[in-house]
Amino acid sequence: MNAPRHDAPLDLLATCPQGLELLLAEEIAELGGEPGKTTVGGVNLSADLVAAYRLCLWSRLANRVVLCLAREEGIETPEQLRAAVTGIDWARHLTPGSTLAVDFHGRSDAIRHTRFGAQTVKDGVVDRLQAAGLPRPSVELKQPDLRLYAHLHRGRLTLGIDLSGQSLHRRGYRRDVGHAPLKENLAAALLVRAGWPALARQGAPLVDPLCGAGTLLIEAAMMAADMAPNLMRERFGFHGWMGHDEAAWRELKREAEARAGIGRRRCRSHFYGFDQSPAALAAAKANAMRAGIPALITLEGAGLGELARPAGLPGLPGLVVTNPPYGERLGELPELVTLYARLGERVKAAFPGWQLAVFTANPDLGHRIGLRAHKQYALRNGPLEAKLLLMAVPEEGERAGESQEAPRRSDGAQMLANRLEKNRRRLKKWLKKSGETCYRLYDADMPEYALAIDVYGDRVHVQEYAAPKSVDAAQAQKRLFEALAVIPEVLEVDPARVVVKRRERQSGRAQYQKQAATGERFEVCEGPARLWVNLRDYLDTGLFLDHRPVRRMLREMAAGKRFLNLFCYTATATVQAALGGASESVSVDLSNTYLEWARDNFALNRLDPGRHRVVRDDCLRWLQTAGAQFDLIFMDPPTFSNSKKMADTLDVQRDHGRLVRLAMARLAPGGTLVFSNNQRRFKLDADLAEHYAVEEISAKTFDPDFNRNPDLHHVFVIRHREEAA
Repeated sequence: MNAPRHDAPLDLLATCPQGLELLLAEEIAELGGEPGKTTVGGVNLSADLVAAYRLCLWSRLANRVVLCLAREEGIETPEQLRAAVTGIDWARHLTPGSTLAVDFHGRSDAIRHTRFGAQTVKDGVVDRLQAAGLPRPSVELKQPDLRLYAHLHRGRLTLGIDLSGQSLHRRGYRRDVGHAPLKENLAAALLVRAGWPALARQGAPLVDPLCGAGTLLIEAAMMAADMAPNLMRERFGFHGWMGHDEAAWRELKREAEARAGIGRRRCRSHFYGFDQSPAALAAAKANAMRAGIPALITLEGAGLGELARPAGLPGLPGLVVTNPPYGERLGELPELVTLYARLGERVKAAFPGWQLAVFTANPDLGHRIGLRAHKQYALRNGPLEAKLLLMAVPEEGERAGESQEAPRRSDGAQMLANRLEKNRRRLKKWLKKSGETCYRLYDADMPEYALAIDVYGDRVHVQEYAAPKSVDAAQAQKRLFEALAVIPEVLEVDPARVVVKRRERQSGRAQYQKQAATGERFEVCEGPARLWVNLRDYLDTGLFLDHRPVRRMLREMAAGKRFLNLFCYTATATVQAALGGASESVSVDLSNTYLEWARDNFALNRLDPGRHRVVRDDCLRWLQTAGAQFDLIFMDPPTFSNSKKMADTLDVQRDHGRLVRLAMARLAPGGTLVFSNNQRRFKLDADLAEHYAVEEISAKTFDPDFNRNPDLHHVFVIRHREEAA
């Protein structure tokens, strides 16, 4: 037979994103199918041919609709898989000369790669066709005439024809998807969970205050206008199947087109989307145009701070639904903590009595909204576990009955705010006198808020110390969010200018490894020096604030001196020495990145590159081979390094004696070596004091912003001993 009877039941499988199975089963029943057992990411069902077509055309939730030709147990080896495929009469499904593609999912001990599984299925099809004297089909991966679906899990094989073709979530209206696209069928599922279909029947309005490319708005408008989500698709997988009934399909499509025309005219709901990004709004407008519903959606450029109830809306309560950023990178959190709080504030002010639906992969951020979620649904957005939070926005009368003086901060957050204010007052006189604009304001003063907070002009750099395993991770996350809400308020800084990182125990040169690639650097001043810093791209910023007094001391000592900077990093110490009058300098480091940064610092301060050189080399090797002598040497090695560029590892406690002796061999008579390190439990090699004049000056090298941690670094002044006369 070439076509099944319309009323003959077909064995089908509808796949969907994980978490939508029960919703999909309900939708299948509404579209005329009989849902059966659900699987992870799918629903088995029985339906006739017309209902199968209807599911392809009208399903808002499914990814694929598969006509199952075989469900077999005990398939483990390639030979068993090939035999199962060969057992199907492919001549009844595949037109001679047509093209074929196989989507293979799953594995077994003997079939470990999906490509191998797909090749085995294809070989089985070819075997059966050639045995019947028919030509072998050619493989076409992108646009085949017929696409096969094969899934192998724990020996159970499901094999069939993909009636949908490409995934049904690809409606065809979206080409510009923006930075973080929400798949169309997931957007539809969020709307269903938020109760939008019932609201749409009442003509209720819908607002997305962070609309991006407009996916939620378009899916909601298509529901309200009774538009089949896949009406625009020109070709489905069943078009290349020999069992296809074109007349039945055309009748279904004509019906859908008529319903869409009527639905657009009769739609009573209003749809409003807002976004600050011109590119996102342009994409949303283009998508709405392709979807055929541009007249139903109003799009405006506006930020959350400007969110207000659109003029002319009917009094009927509606739905505010949005998919805000999640903060997948730690550095994004300061802005997002404020964004979620502002979302809650503006929605409560502008949309009393409405429903709010927020989809986020970071439910802790959702708590910043300030409304209790009466329902939560766990879903996945691609690889991310996410939640849909449903919240009722209080009526104005209800809000009036609440305490207007309800504290916005927890007790702990208020204590943190108080401590920040106290520290600002303590440092105020010193900052005014010194003129410093980069300083540490807070360093885990309260153990509950284990953060280092550094100010860089009008920006703030926050480092979260990794919590020990004994601390509950959820509680630590909550406190971090509290801190990130407090910091911009107390310091009166834009949250976009607050950068947060997690500081953990580093090995090797991990502190120098890239965290991001924004290239976002800016200029700061330290005394007479102008320096480039970058708060986002690396764990450190290019400027070690605790060494400020050491750099100041080097500047005061450098007049007329030949200066050597070992392990120079971005050469900020060299800049200070040069500005202090150093006659020449050499700065040595292994990192090309930081040596380029050093050159930029030199250029910013108009230092002569002929007199102030940078050298890329292992400092240990350079000291062993260098012949020059220097009057002033600064050496600040890392605590530990196992850089691939080095011949061996470096441990400052183990190796500092050798480093100091090599440096002293390069120190001219009457010269000074300033040796520094950040090993908290550092002990100087006693043998060095026997050979050289050694003075520890650590206590003198802390400005008021760092005097809480006297073991943060250790600094020694080392000179040659004068021989007895």
